[in-house]
Amino acid sequence: MADYRALALPLTTIGLLGASITAFLAFSWAPLVDPNHWNAPQAYRIIYWHVPFAWASFLAFCLLFAGAISWYRNRSEMGWSMVVIGSELGLIFGLGVIISGPIWGSAEWGVPWDWGDVRLNTYALLTAIALFLVMSIRSQPEDEETKDTLAAIGLFGFVLVPITAMATTIWRNRHPGVIVVDSEETGMDPEIRLVLMIGAISLMILFAGLVALNLAIHSLRRELEDEKRSLDKEVVR
Repeated sequence: MADYRALALPLTTIGLLGASITAFLAFSWAPLVDPNHWNAPQAYRIIYWHVPFAWASFLAFCLLFAGAISWYRNRSEMGWSMVVIGSELGLIFGLGVIISGPIWGSAEWGVPWDWGDVRLNTYALLTAIALFLVMSIRSQPEDEETKDTLAAIGLFGFVLVPITAMATTIWRNRHPGVIVVDSEETGMDPEIRLVLMIGAISLMILFAGLVALNLAIHSLRRELEDEKRSLDKEVVR
């Protein structure tokens, strides 16, 4: 637990500082996109948080997936902790995407949501699954049957991650496709790419810090439960 606690505060602090720097650069330094190709060229600046939120949420769902596998294979309490943490962080970062996306959509498209867009709908379903898991974990008894059921739902939800990631490549959507590449057709200004990468790295560091913090909390909770059981046995004797 000490190792988790030692990492949690520095990583979380660095991540939050980087996210703040990203916001400052996005509004004061990053160049404007071509106004001839965008209906709301200033609104694009929200991508510096929107895209990193999405990438961090995918990391959270990967953590959830790994935890569910570990739980089923080894009945590992660490695996279950990963399921819980992955669900919670998937919801937090997922809501960041769900909230920031419609803000841009309202400005650029004239509507906050396109129900015909595959990526938008699969991502919304993915976030809804994370919400369901978080609410169920907090409201249902913490027994093996509950853990088995929720871990299975988490495994099903993870299937939506590659579908969402590849949606704009496979289907024609309103949502912009993959643009973080260096090509004449879809490339972006180097300064835009730089700020976006700062944001992405910052959110990933923040994600790592939050994971470390939550692992420390779960570890401490297990230690307290073990101590309580030991004390209860002593009282019985």
